[in-house]
Amino acid sequence: MLLGLTLLSTTLAGLFYALGGPGPLSLLLIALSRPGILLAGLPFSLSLVGILLAHEFGHFLACRHYGMRSTPPWFIPAPFPLTGTLGAFIRIHSPFRGLRALFDIGIAGPLAGFVFTLPVLAIGIRLSTLVPRGALGDGGLSFGEPLLFRLAGMLMLGYAPERQDLMAHPMAMAAWIGLLATSLNLLPIWQLDGGHIAYAILGRKRQKNLSVAALVALMGLSLAGWPTPSYLLFAAMLLVIGLRVRFLHPATLDDGEDLGAARRWLALAALAILVLSFTPVPVTIL
Repeated sequence: MLLGLTLLSTTLAGLFYALGGPGPLSLLLIALSRPGILLAGLPFSLSLVGILLAHEFGHFLACRHYGMRSTPPWFIPAPFPLTGTLGAFIRIHSPFRGLRALFDIGIAGPLAGFVFTLPVLAIGIRLSTLVPRGALGDGGLSFGEPLLFRLAGMLMLGYAPERQDLMAHPMAMAAWIGLLATSLNLLPIWQLDGGHIAYAILGRKRQKNLSVAALVALMGLSLAGWPTPSYLLFAAMLLVIGLRVRFLHPATLDDGEDLGAARRWLALAALAILVLSFTPVPVTIL
């Protein structure tokens, strides 16, 4: 049910990008009067849902590997034309047995989602177009570019940001949202995926300190982007969660377990993905 509703809401979001950003009411009227036009929203919808599904199934399968009980992925549809969804999640009902389980389950989602995002990004960028900088005029929204997004544009289209704007294809926008979701999940805060990884690598106390520092930085970054404080609501939500858990990640059943060298290299890979995927100011109102 939720998956079906999310496919519908993300298809409407895809139509928003395909038609050049009509208002929500206009978008709904167009969809109701010409149902066949919804097909134009499918490239975005299927790409984004696929990215989110890959991410959550990464967690789900890792839980199965460790014999931990969890729900299957649940999707959250939303009537927002920019995304059409608030994402997806699983609920884990078993305690983490040790640091290896915590690390593997934490990193499996971002890695799976990132791998699925790469071909979507490549196809989306290839289908995008370049226009002279400023040709789009004032009004509307401008989307910040993650480092990987910009590099893909440069390599595949010869994108020159100082003199060109990139008009992203809906599939490229799905990849953009996928990168945004991956980067936010990899922040080393509380029980985000990055928090799991940081706990396993650094220990509980240092992960707590890193969580607080990262949250303060995220709030500062949001306020610096005023009047478009992009991450402020997300940061406020994380603060509420932090207060509820006393700024501590729940302990595992075996905090003395050795991770081994391979997992430490994977942690560095996760850090690299965070750097490549993060957008300091994701959306600006022109």
